[in-house]
Amino acid sequence: MEEGLLLDEESYEPDHVKHSVGGMGGHLLRRLTHISMSLIPWLYYWHGESISEMLGVTPSMFVFVVVSLITVAEVIRLKIGFTIIGQRAYEAHQLSALFWGAIGVGLALALSPLAGVMGAALGAPLVFGLSFGDPVMGEARRAGKEPKIVFIAGLMVVYICWLLSWNFLETPLIFALIIPPIQVAAEWPRLRWIDDNGTMILIPLFVVIILSFILL
Repeated sequence: MEEGLLLDEESYEPDHVKHSVGGMGGHLLRRLTHISMSLIPWLYYWHGESISEMLGVTPSMFVFVVVSLITVAEVIRLKIGFTIIGQRAYEAHQLSALFWGAIGVGLALALSPLAGVMGAALGAPLVFGLSFGDPVMGEARRAGKEPKIVFIAGLMVVYICWLLSWNFLETPLIFALIIPPIQVAAEWPRLRWIDDNGTMILIPLFVVIILSFILL
């Protein structure tokens, strides 16, 4: 039977511990990795120039090189068909959540228009929303909460990320008000081949770019 683009209810398992390599330990490592991604904007916007100068490239070029290397590594991993601790067993045969997260974060940093403090006002909250919002929604879903509660929990966390960025990074308020619902909604579709680590950044990033042309 041909597989569809969306996962059906029977195929989707909200308790990722059950199919995480390493069980609960792997699941916790996965969550820790998610949260630690929030440090990447600090490295990029505050220290990217100095790191890139040592390599003789621009920060954006450096990001694209890293993304390219990650893509090559993912292709090799899929060719061999293995997973590492924290990944889900089925990711041995499809692009992993780690890959989609890395691609999303890389593109958010490289393509987000520079604005606010250190240019981080738009790219950083996109990454923060993924880093903190996705784990909160995932754990709420794993705890058996109804979809409305999952959505509200994620929306609150992502709004906090964007409003803190408005306060500390000078993110334009209209972005801080408009983007969080879009970012949370982008987590919702259960796509078979694209993990929500990708959609939670790529979809709102597209909106950010369009709004920037209109408003900035």
